[in-house]
Amino acid sequence: MREVVRKAVVLLIALVLLVIPMQELRGKSLTEEETFLSKHGVYYQIFVRAFADGNGDGLGDLRGIIDRLDYLEELGVSGIWLTPIHPSPSYHKYDVTDFYAIDEEIGSLEDFEELVEKAHQRDIRVIMDLVLHHTSNLHPWFIAAGLDSESVYRDYYIWADPDTNLEMPGPWAQRVWHPHADGHYFGLFWEGMPDLNYDNPRVREEAKAIAEFWLERGVDGFRLDAAMHIYAHADTDRSVEWWVELREHLVGIKPDVYLVAEVWDKWTVVAPYYAAFDSCFNFDLANLIILSARGGSDFGLARVAERFTNRYKEYSEWVIDAPFLTNHDQDRLMSVLDDVHQAKMAASVYLTLPGNPFVYYGEEIGMKGSGPDENKREPFKWYELTGPGQSTWRASTFNTGSWQPSLEEQQQDADSIWNHYRNLIHLREGNLPLKVGSIVPIDTGNKQVVGFYREWKDQRVLVLHNLNPAWQEVELSLEDPQSWNVLHSDGEVEWGTSAITLSPRSSLVIEQ
Repeated sequence: MREVVRKAVVLLIALVLLVIPMQELRGKSLTEEETFLSKHGVYYQIFVRAFADGNGDGLGDLRGIIDRLDYLEELGVSGIWLTPIHPSPSYHKYDVTDFYAIDEEIGSLEDFEELVEKAHQRDIRVIMDLVLHHTSNLHPWFIAAGLDSESVYRDYYIWADPDTNLEMPGPWAQRVWHPHADGHYFGLFWEGMPDLNYDNPRVREEAKAIAEFWLERGVDGFRLDAAMHIYAHADTDRSVEWWVELREHLVGIKPDVYLVAEVWDKWTVVAPYYAAFDSCFNFDLANLIILSARGGSDFGLARVAERFTNRYKEYSEWVIDAPFLTNHDQDRLMSVLDDVHQAKMAASVYLTLPGNPFVYYGEEIGMKGSGPDENKREPFKWYELTGPGQSTWRASTFNTGSWQPSLEEQQQDADSIWNHYRNLIHLREGNLPLKVGSIVPIDTGNKQVVGFYREWKDQRVLVLHNLNPAWQEVELSLEDPQSWNVLHSDGEVEWGTSAITLSPRSSLVIEQ
């Protein structure tokens, strides 16, 4: 009897977290499970310069995002990730010169606080890119370190010893030791980004203070850049030890802080980082989803997702995977697949898998972009031609030509990729098993169809994806088929007593 009551209470808590606006939970003391559940949702990555222009200078900014919060609410996302917004000499701003300020072209601290407040009013969380691995070589710390070898800031960075092999290449055969008037310094990515020295306790305290500063301004969490490279040579043990130290500090300030990390490596390398982070981007799974969508066959997607999660749980009880398709460093999905039906299928798969899906801005309207990084970070097209809020930071007709789709066009087409994303995001956000549940693979008897259950407590949802451009039948016996409720179907389906037939490249989501 006690077990029945316990399950009923847990289910009630989950339902409350699903329907009560998040602002009503903020500031209240939550249990570990309530905190875990509250962190779930679909996140939307915004490359700030490219998204929306709020002041008419052609560059995306915080005011532009504020102006487009209604769009994000309509799309259905429950969180946004802002790429770096700090002062920086580069357009991408991953080389920071002041961690406590907003770049003037992006906005002000007041704009940021307004964005957070208005996003929270719409139950949209805000996480920001925190680039703690390195600074710009124009950061005052580095300038001081280079001017005076006795400066307190000298040991903020990594300098070559007399016996250092200055020709030692980095993991991508790149140069990592860079000449300076006063020696050589270590910069993993390039000379403009000198690595910080996390063997120095002062550096660790600086990093904590930076994160604390932004938590005090209402941010809900952070995306931690280059997390596996915090120590040279990708020292996993020491890197994880540091991130655990930071997490414990931040949880003491904000118990429900959400931390998602970039650990760009195979899943076995990623796993130990779950000791420190709620989520890590799942690069291996992204590659497998795209391969399956393009090839029209299931390469064990559900079992792979289950195996990853089980491994991650060896390091944390509260694992939230972070499935995605591509991001700002990769060729866009539509450039990889170049087929809207395959792109829709890829979206259907990762938006029904466990964890917090991350949608890269413009992915939902089928934007393209490949080659140089700037091509992958082009302006979001709000209009067929132009209009208020349109970013024009890249005005070249080659890059913003008619082949790029617009939101204006997509919203007028009920069968568009935008409506496909919107329907799936809203479905996921309104269904507990899809939003927070585990995955249980099933054998469909058909290599072209991936099938799995999503389960949360006593609730269960069945998901089937026909990856193939032909009709496919799956061997599946459902007790009392008529009692199953169709939550989502983007094709035709034929029910049988022991089989279900799906139309080409279609999905079926049902619950009993």
